[in-house]
Amino acid sequence: MATWNSRGLRGSTLEELINITNELYREKGLGLVQKIPTPITPVKIDKENGNISLAYFEKDSTVDYIGVVQGVPVCFDAKECAVDKFSLRNIHEHQIEFMRDFEKQDGISFLIVMFTHKNQFYYMRFSELLHYLDRVNEGYPKYFTYDELNPDYFIKSESGALVHYLKGLQLDLSNRNKKPEC
Repeated sequence: MATWNSRGLRGSTLEELINITNELYREKGLGLVQKIPTPITPVKIDKENGNISLAYFEKDSTVDYIGVVQGVPVCFDAKECAVDKFSLRNIHEHQIEFMRDFEKQDGISFLIVMFTHKNQFYYMRFSELLHYLDRVNEGYPKYFTYDELNPDYFIKSESGALVHYLKGLQLDLSNRNKKPEC
């Protein structure tokens, strides 16, 4: 059974920025997206300050966020990376399956990846994630690099939103709606 310790807080900076952004989106009537808590059972609690120092995960979580943006169901996971190579091992099979099932129900699944050393955010479409996962079967390494990413999907902070991922979502939706050329 998986356990949690202080390493379990990786990604908390990105999640806090996304939480602030989601609150702004809610206030402006742009969307309603919420953080999904990961169910844990505490094993060790520091009685002095009340912090959990050891716990186990009750079950596999799905993704970090789920909600609706102007009628479009969305789910996504937040990932941080401190180097130019993002290991696909950071994305778990149960998360991929959840996102795949979400897409089958006409929802939009994606990742928000923060490259902390560059202070840059990236909106990774689910199809792009699948591309990187599929190529592992062709002998490619189990990672993608910063330089491989589509520059159109880098997220800027603007309009008061710290991680303005709605622009990436808009681009994702418009590219899905394009008819293939004959």
